[in-house]
Amino acid sequence: MTSTSTGSSRVVVLGGTGYAGSLIVEEAARRGHDVVAVSRKAPQSLPAGASHRAGDVRDAAFLGDVLDGADVVVATSSPRGELAEPGVLRGAYAELARIAESKGVRLGVIGGAGSLHVSEGGPLLVDTPDFPDAFLTEARELGAVLEDLRGADGELEWFFLSPAAGFGGYAPGERTGSYRVGGDVLVSDEKGESFISGADLAIAVVDEIEEPAHRNARFTVAY
Repeated sequence: MTSTSTGSSRVVVLGGTGYAGSLIVEEAARRGHDVVAVSRKAPQSLPAGASHRAGDVRDAAFLGDVLDGADVVVATSSPRGELAEPGVLRGAYAELARIAESKGVRLGVIGGAGSLHVSEGGPLLVDTPDFPDAFLTEARELGAVLEDLRGADGELEWFFLSPAAGFGGYAPGERTGSYRVGGDVLVSDEKGESFISGADLAIAVVDEIEEPAHRNARFTVAY
């Protein structure tokens, strides 16, 4: 798949100064969207077309305010630091989903690869012997967020994007403008490697914002 461009939307990115979030802000602004990056501290700089709001994802009143007038909110926070305690991020995202539904805002969540199956009908990546212990809690928390979205009643529109197994600031990669799309199974190349650059993940997110293809569903992207 390659990137496309359509009309402008107001896009709120929670965790908009983190690794994934800042790249999504940059990509969305590059394509002419009205972008609000949300984080607890202001960044040193923002791309043209983007603004910043300081706030906490756990503050429901703040979320209600920042989502006013938005078309899409993309949540990129990870269960680390003050969000590391099991259930904290899950609870914050549950409240975010409620607010987004009440305001008619589409919700996108950037999750991890741990909740993907390694093969059709196979185990989840998080349940395999070689999955890093350091990411177990994070993977299970984001997996629970996915299950909450899948089990929700109501009229919330959402998507959940699991990146490839090899995704993160430790291996940023390059912007290619292309990627492959999968569903609930990890996407790997002919060598069995699963990777996506930060810039190309951001392209996939903004493509989904501009031309929704995964309504109330999880998908994954890799090369």
